[in-house]
Amino acid sequence: MSTPKPVNIVLHQKSRTLEVEFSDGKNFVLTTEYLRISSPSAEVQGHGPGQAVLQVGKENVSISKIDPVGSYAICLHFTDGHDTGLYSWETLYDLGMNMDENWADYLNRLAEAGHSRKTADHQKNLN
Repeated sequence: MSTPKPVNIVLHQKSRTLEVEFSDGKNFVLTTEYLRISSPSAEVQGHGPGQAVLQVGKENVSISKIDPVGSYAICLHFTDGHDTGLYSWETLYDLGMNMDENWADYLNRLAEAGHSRKTADHQKNLN
């Protein structure tokens, strides 16, 4: 079964969220911090299993620009200068479907590394 395609992508600058509606009716509101720390780029994910780099201090990052990449992805340009991750439709869908689990894992990895976030939980932006 193929991944649903986005039918609408809206950047909400004030709340720093990216809303993505897919062809199967699923609608995800993803914070820019979550998208930044989950970037599919080699800079974040590494070049192989176990090489991911923990992203710290991304609480206030925003998206400054969105570029389409063919008919299969978007490139997000973040205000911290990061712009090398290509977010395929499959990646965006996966990030939306697994947001709670991914976020909990990120918070655990931060704590294990002796770091903490500087602002309230990312869900605050969604309310």
